[in-house]
Amino acid sequence: MINVAILGAGIGAQHLEGYRHLPEYFQVVAMCDLDPSRGVAATGGDPSIKIVSDIDAVMADPDIGLIDICLPPHLHVPVALKALAANKHVICEKPIARSLAEIDLLEEALSKTNARMFPVFQYRFGLGFEQVQAVLGSGLAGKPLVATAETHWNRLPNYYDIAWRGTWAGEAGGAILSHAIHAHDLISFVMGPVASLHAFTDTRVNEIETEDCASISMKMKNGALVTSSVTLGSAEDMSRFRFCFENLTIESGLSPYKPAEDTWTFTARGETKQEDIDALIAGIATPLAGFSGFLKAIANALEGDEGREVTFGDGRRSIEFVTAVYLSAQEERIVKLPITKDEKLYEGWSPIAIELQQG
Repeated sequence: MINVAILGAGIGAQHLEGYRHLPEYFQVVAMCDLDPSRGVAATGGDPSIKIVSDIDAVMADPDIGLIDICLPPHLHVPVALKALAANKHVICEKPIARSLAEIDLLEEALSKTNARMFPVFQYRFGLGFEQVQAVLGSGLAGKPLVATAETHWNRLPNYYDIAWRGTWAGEAGGAILSHAIHAHDLISFVMGPVASLHAFTDTRVNEIETEDCASISMKMKNGALVTSSVTLGSAEDMSRFRFCFENLTIESGLSPYKPAEDTWTFTARGETKQEDIDALIAGIATPLAGFSGFLKAIANALEGDEGREVTFGDGRRSIEFVTAVYLSAQEERIVKLPITKDEKLYEGWSPIAIELQQG
């Protein structure tokens, strides 16, 4: 049993629902928010959860073993460093950092503690994506060829009424960092690591500082080619993935926020028989999904049963990908991964970070 403190009552309310499906592993004992009324609303007035507003008091509580960071992005790293210094496990909403240099700071902190840090990529967990993993593991798919991803969501001006959204100082990035980061995690999960990319970004939908549209072309280390289309100006929220392999094509539904839980289609070609695919996916039991599945994998990992959890290395790769996208868009060139320390944006991609580096 791990006692948990959730910091931030916004998305933290959804995290809480995930914990409530796993009472044998986690007990949420504190909800921390500057506005106590938000904490009360998020917990439904649950008397077992203390509503607090002092982060330092939470860090000092010896009974709390896990800090779940659901704060605005600019607070992620400083708060995570405090939690790791207090030898507490950390779950952190995306993005876990605003640069690869900040990732290095987190890695150094992790090296000095027995605690672990888990980035939030709950989109991996659900029946549809469980079937994808089973098919890929069976060897029936064959060589990866191409893939497409669409993150087409609708964000109207009132979405940015929250002051930190759409700003470099508060959100640290736009659609690439705050919206499509989940899609790009799934792409790498299925197609393998990115070797190089070329990206275009623009602000075409709302009057904000950060980008809200992007087009990205990727070449994976295994040779597969992938394209990603991102906009916050769609008439409706939808996400779609299509993966073409030598002997199989896999396509998601259109669910924007729970693609792993949606219905996926698997169409055989070449040497693979449709009946073999159908039999395989029919035998997959429905797993815990979304935040519950994500948290169950963490509980298992902390008990020594590793392999399904989202790792700190996954978080680093996501920030490296974001760095490469912004670098490509700013310099209008193909960028190779991994990103080395001598690259221009290693210390940060925002105009604020670049000005500090230059100045």
